[in-house]
Amino acid sequence: MKEEEPGFKAVLPSFIALVLVTGCFLLYRLAVTPAVGGPLRVAVFLADATPPLGSPVAYAAARKIEDPLSARGIVLLGAGKPIVLCAVDWIGISNEGHDAWREALAAAAGTTPDRAAVHALHQHDGPRCDFGAEALLEPLGLGGIRQDSAFLRETIARTAGSLKNSLASARPVTHVGIGRAKVEQIASNRRILGPDGKVAIARSSSYRIPEPLLSRLVETARSQGYDLSATRVEEALAAPEGVIDPEVKMVTFYEGDSPIVSLSYYATHPQSHFGLGDVTSEFIGLARSELERSRDGIPLIHFTGGGGNVAAGKYNDGTPKSRLRLTERMSDGLQRAWQSTQRHPIEATPVEWRVAPVALPIAPHLDAAKLRATLEDTSLPESNRLAAAGKLAYVERVLAGQTIDLSCLKLGPIHLLHMPGELFVEYQLAAQEMKSDGVVCLAAYGDGGPAYIGTEISYAEGGYETQPSSTNVAPEVEGVLLESIRHLLK
Repeated sequence: MKEEEPGFKAVLPSFIALVLVTGCFLLYRLAVTPAVGGPLRVAVFLADATPPLGSPVAYAAARKIEDPLSARGIVLLGAGKPIVLCAVDWIGISNEGHDAWREALAAAAGTTPDRAAVHALHQHDGPRCDFGAEALLEPLGLGGIRQDSAFLRETIARTAGSLKNSLASARPVTHVGIGRAKVEQIASNRRILGPDGKVAIARSSSYRIPEPLLSRLVETARSQGYDLSATRVEEALAAPEGVIDPEVKMVTFYEGDSPIVSLSYYATHPQSHFGLGDVTSEFIGLARSELERSRDGIPLIHFTGGGGNVAAGKYNDGTPKSRLRLTERMSDGLQRAWQSTQRHPIEATPVEWRVAPVALPIAPHLDAAKLRATLEDTSLPESNRLAAAGKLAYVERVLAGQTIDLSCLKLGPIHLLHMPGELFVEYQLAAQEMKSDGVVCLAAYGDGGPAYIGTEISYAEGGYETQPSSTNVAPEVEGVLLESIRHLLK
């Protein structure tokens, strides 16, 4: 890959503006850092991320804490500057919110933000974090409706403190292992196509959604010309699972024969019943805890894969009993992945950290001036203005030359790939095909600014995920991401 020319950063904003006008959207610089220095070591950190009662979560105010939320991750030492991988039990971390997380964790680890990957798990009764959108809302008297910024910043600081303290107890890594298992009856594709190639059946995270959440979702979809209420329960149940990745993958670091920490990856929306403010880490968090208990507290860091168009809708009726069933199935999959783990000495495993900054194409329906007008129009419903703030925060970042870092941690044949947004599962499957001689574990829900990221053809198929209210990127995003993934996996 060609190195940057002198003065490149000085002209970057103008160049990206040209990129957005001309339709040439690929812009990245691949940075590769091989392992240098002493032996590989890993530190594990954990912090509470549970919102206070009454604070905003995704669709309501927090009215009850079903189980606590956490921010957890690892710091890898001995492969150049420290590398940070972090997963947070929130619905999304976007724009300047994502910047704040990476900057704080990188500073605590003694590294740079481009070597810190931060991902939400996307539980629907978890908090949002977008300081860019909040900065637009506050002057208009709309601050504090979508997020509790004081709590968010306290959580970031608490997590950074936990990370810093963990460095003193970092353990040597002598082996790395990989396990995998098929998860039964959880994932199903949300978009079932009809004979005309359009979305005919739209499965949400459950085939019964509680009121008043259902009314809000139907109203939003209908305003975009799409009838979310058209799908009947019988159709959602009878339809096939569709395109999914049925496997959960697990990477484990060892000191000798002793496992230190595992990272797991599975592609689905992690929802059972939701939308009323009952805060929970959901069936994925509950299964995570079960695995930890079963193996005497060895930590598990879970990442949600390319689950933008995948959910439990075929198998979930939105009741508490469904959460128990989904937890049992997820726990079973994690246990079998753990039991199937095969480990190899780390000395024979090349370790590299790769970064590809990308400029994603802005969706054609987004216009900064129109979004600002919507934001400032007091005659419009509050929900319209709040939604405009998140979109405007993202659009202004792109126009100002901000890129999004895609990254990959290479552990010999194992590749840990870090991606933004609500990524469609097809990207995960494509990445695995590109590296058929190895294992690719993909974490999505990094920077949430782009929102849903579909495949190019999906934007012509209709459906909730690619309607204008749901996605902030153009169909050409597929070419940008696939080319960048290809380079990261080389």
